[in-house]
Amino acid sequence: MIINLENVIEIEHAKFWIDDNDILYCQLSNDSANFKLSSERVKLYIKAITKLCNGKARSFIIDVRGSRGTFSSAAANLFAKTPSLVALRISEAYIQNSIGIRILIGSYKRIYDPITPFGVFSDMESAKEFCINQNNKNFSNLCGMVY
Repeated sequence: MIINLENVIEIEHAKFWIDDNDILYCQLSNDSANFKLSSERVKLYIKAITKLCNGKARSFIIDVRGSRGTFSSAAANLFAKTPSLVALRISEAYIQNSIGIRILIGSYKRIYDPITPFGVFSDMESAKEFCINQNNKNFSNLCGMVY
């Protein structure tokens, strides 16, 4: 994976970048079980994502292997329903390494965003493969549209 360091945005416990496959990576790392992701922090994440995507829809890999804690309902709602993100998000691949985070992801997707295709994985390669397949499906659907 090639990462252009000029196109990396870091915000406290989060790092965002786009790789050579046009996949947006969100790496979240917080080791406090008491941490609660706020809507203010999500607004910063949305700014970073929209800047990096520059209007181009992409699949997202969200790596939460180094994370603990939870999120506020306002933060979850913002991340799921902000129109600029909805327009940019083809699919989401979550990478996790704990049952607690897996349950949190499942709850988030069921309650806040049941529309966006997603997968939950334990390794980067599987997540990347899922995203590449989703990008190809999206491209095929766009090519089949009649205007």
